[in-house]
Amino acid sequence: MTISTVLFDLDGTIVDTNELIIQSFLHALEGETEQPYTRERIIPHMGFPLQEQLRFFTGRDAVDELTVKYRAFNLSKHDELVKEFPYVREVLAELQQRGIRMGVVTNKMRMTTLMGLKLCGIESYMETVVAIDDVERGKPDPESVRKALELLKIDAGEALMVGDSKYDIIAGRDAGVKTVGVAWSLKGEDHLRELSPDYIIRDMRELLEIVG
Repeated sequence: MTISTVLFDLDGTIVDTNELIIQSFLHALEGETEQPYTRERIIPHMGFPLQEQLRFFTGRDAVDELTVKYRAFNLSKHDELVKEFPYVREVLAELQQRGIRMGVVTNKMRMTTLMGLKLCGIESYMETVVAIDDVERGKPDPESVRKALELLKIDAGEALMVGDSKYDIIAGRDAGVKTVGVAWSLKGEDHLRELSPDYIIRDMRELLEIVG
């Protein structure tokens, strides 16, 4: 079946928020554990919904206060630290010209998702956005991918899910769509290959060959 739709994860896939996320966690977790958290401890666990990550890092159930602390820092540093990855705008423009429909499926809140898309000048390419506040279960559960397909009225066989983590690959696969892992993932290409995505790309422009 021809690919008519491409769904993108946001953080670490089309928008480079890696440094913002790492600094936000370091700020929120400061003084919360006996051993100070480091970048190396945080990076392997990036991708889950925020509160799940904070519970994992601290071993605590109640993390509302840390969530507020994280988000306040994240918002204050957002425009300073966020940028798009190379060739993202060019590829999205070409996909739109070819009639490919596009959307974002993310474990991030809708407000900051839209902030990132607007800052990078790519919000106009996205026909739908499914954020963590739009679903009961974030990725790796397939609910958000299925919701995007439903909103676009697209069959799963016509879609690709593009992401930088195992949560994206699992969610896409379990929703019945083809999956694309991006090798610029902060977790590394080997991390993605363990999940056997249908495709791995090392340059955003390679996506144009997959879509055809």
